[in-house]
Amino acid sequence: MARKLLCYTLLLMLPAFALAQNGSISGNVKMSDNSPATQASITVKGTTIGTTADEKGNYLIKSIKAGNYVIVASGVGLEKKEQSVTVTAGGNAVVDFLLAESSALLQEVNVSAFKAKNNTIVAKMPLADLENPQVYSSVPAELMKEQGIVNYDDAFRNVPGISRTWGSTGREGDGGAYFALRGFETQPTLTNGLPGLTNGNLDIANVEEIQVIKGPSATLFGGTTYSYGGMINTITKKPVFDSFSGEVAYNIGSFDLHRVSIDINTPLSKTEKIAFRLNAAYHTEESFQDAGFKKSFFIAPSLAWEVNDKLSFTVMAEILSEKRAVAPVFFNTDRVNPLPFNSIESLNLNPKLSFTDNDLTIKNPRLNFQAQAVYKISDQWQSQTVLSGGSAKSDGIYSYIYDDENANDEYFDLSFHVADYDMKTVDIQQNFNGDFRIGGLRNRLLVGFDYYRRNATDQGSGYGVGRRVTPQGDKIGGDLIFDEDGNFVGEEAPIPLTRSAVDALVGPTGEVLTDIENSTASMYVSDVINFTPKFSAMVSLRADHFDSNGDKSNPDDDYSQFSVSPKLGLQYQPVLNKVSVFANYMNAFVNVEPRAVYDEETFEPTGEVRSYKPEHANQFEFGVKTYLSEKFSATVSYYNIKVSDRVVDTPAGTGLQTGAVRSKGFEIDLSAQPAHGLELIAGFSHNSNKVVDPNPENPTDFYNEVGRASGGQGPSDQVNLWATYRFSSSILKNFGVGVGGNYASEYRVVDNSVTGTFDLPSYMLLNGTVFYNAKKYRVNFSVNNITDEQYYIGYWSVNPQKQRNFTAAVAYKF
Repeated sequence: MARKLLCYTLLLMLPAFALAQNGSISGNVKMSDNSPATQASITVKGTTIGTTADEKGNYLIKSIKAGNYVIVASGVGLEKKEQSVTVTAGGNAVVDFLLAESSALLQEVNVSAFKAKNNTIVAKMPLADLENPQVYSSVPAELMKEQGIVNYDDAFRNVPGISRTWGSTGREGDGGAYFALRGFETQPTLTNGLPGLTNGNLDIANVEEIQVIKGPSATLFGGTTYSYGGMINTITKKPVFDSFSGEVAYNIGSFDLHRVSIDINTPLSKTEKIAFRLNAAYHTEESFQDAGFKKSFFIAPSLAWEVNDKLSFTVMAEILSEKRAVAPVFFNTDRVNPLPFNSIESLNLNPKLSFTDNDLTIKNPRLNFQAQAVYKISDQWQSQTVLSGGSAKSDGIYSYIYDDENANDEYFDLSFHVADYDMKTVDIQQNFNGDFRIGGLRNRLLVGFDYYRRNATDQGSGYGVGRRVTPQGDKIGGDLIFDEDGNFVGEEAPIPLTRSAVDALVGPTGEVLTDIENSTASMYVSDVINFTPKFSAMVSLRADHFDSNGDKSNPDDDYSQFSVSPKLGLQYQPVLNKVSVFANYMNAFVNVEPRAVYDEETFEPTGEVRSYKPEHANQFEFGVKTYLSEKFSATVSYYNIKVSDRVVDTPAGTGLQTGAVRSKGFEIDLSAQPAHGLELIAGFSHNSNKVVDPNPENPTDFYNEVGRASGGQGPSDQVNLWATYRFSSSILKNFGVGVGGNYASEYRVVDNSVTGTFDLPSYMLLNGTVFYNAKKYRVNFSVNNITDEQYYIGYWSVNPQKQRNFTAAVAYKF
């Protein structure tokens, strides 16, 4: 027995003994300016063993057998370096690298620099793109500068598969711009991976990168906003410790555009790593239509303090003051009756008309703040504690155009509303990231806790019809007048487009007084397991408890819901660090409020309230990612998303939870450098969005008719392309030219057997730029929509867009 016990003990000790015979290699990788070489590749020459540097440039390779090795460090646009190292049993060899810019790239910035991605936020852990089974695209600030972009929304012309459906309206709750992504609506709702809601526009002054995270993404980011097709995440600029630097820029352009921006970074201590950064911008712009304007001031201070090798803090705030006169969204259907106009030609909308006046303004002030503490617990574990919050307001006139009660005539109702809305949010997250081995398998583990609270107060007016208009701008009276017997006797006179007239119109409608509060408490776990250096799996799960207090004045409208959101991903690299084949299953959910039940015959409320499950979106996707060299990378993927448990309406108004929508398609996203000085980014996407489950009580339901588009899905086919050529000759050194554009296929914005269909025509846009970018100065001149194409976007609507326009910029860098 003693011998057996000894043998078993020895057997149990063998793995630990074998592990003790191994050592590790760690170090730090920096670029020539001493900034971290984030995502630099570190490999053991002659083997498949390797890793990537984290956001601070640190790396660690574990379980290396004792012996002599050559370690290779390389990065996009950086020279490759090698160092010899000796690994001892149980020891750790430290190898640091300082990587200079590639001499070939000093004359030509590699296109991959325009595609650099902050991988840490997408997966909430350091994970290289080839290791991540989820698809995402990014637009860095440098690319936006090169293209002369001064508007946040214009950055998305560089991303495959996303299209804007309407611009920011400033209205309550969801007044930001709307986009279609993989067949579903989305808005820019994340800042550095945390909630950052807005009712207005976003300013690009503090933007380091814009990420489009594709597919249902609730497992890691929660269900507080729709994410069926994906999410938009804005990464802000961070302070750097090494030098005083900055840029002052001035932009001028069409429609009386004037913009001044500043970016200043300065260390605050010679002995400690403390740095401060300030980004600010003042922006004024008129509309391409006969009325409308925008004036905004934006300021974003941030502070970083690296206390020691283990502890660091960052604090950031964004403050935006914005005042605008916004053209109303033109809804060309009442969603009930047959359409009197079935095409742009028959509608004959005058694209130069705004149907508003500069006296009808709305303000959308916004505050967003974030504070983060990162603590390195050990070589294997790191803690991240984050507090974020903000407020977004709507204060002023919101209006829209909607088909009137007589759907067969040429007139549309122009309705007005005075908004007085304030939304406040607070979010607390605690994340633990581990990188360790169990049974010889590498695990990168995330364990997170998230508490999110939202409060929205609304003291706005009701809605009133101020006038009736034709698409060509003719106008007649406002609200229709009926006598006591319901007979039509006339109509109100059309109101003038002034604030006092709108106040008088909506004053009798009464104020909407609501004070709604809800919160979400969540826990999530995600583990990336490397079975081999080439093959890994991501297994993730979120448990989410939503608690709504409803309106504080009504104790009977409280409710709560519990959701589970899973995520599974597989990736295999047939060529390590070059080619990755991946597949994923992802989930998203949205909480659904209880609704009153109505009698199907009398249409009167029964007093019963019906509760629902959360809606769910489930995606299956597979594809290939490649990073063959600094000169070529690509992602090709096919996805299939089904949204189920949608609540549909019965004719009496009772909600039934039975609807479903299927959205499927494929995307291609690539970047290349086919010749010296020439850089390309390109993309193609195809999407098909259809309702697949019927409304049993109303088969021709406008929103849920089987075989029809669900609405807001965007064009089926889209193409984006941008090419830049930088001259390398001594005469034209620092000069460059860029050209590209976008194609969107015909887009069905109304799709119903009763109302009929309405298609926005396809369009092709051509853009170009010339620039001079030297060490101290940057000058560029850009022209958008060179061919002066009149085109439209929409979401059950028709929204005219800018024709030919230009921007010019000059910047001094220090």
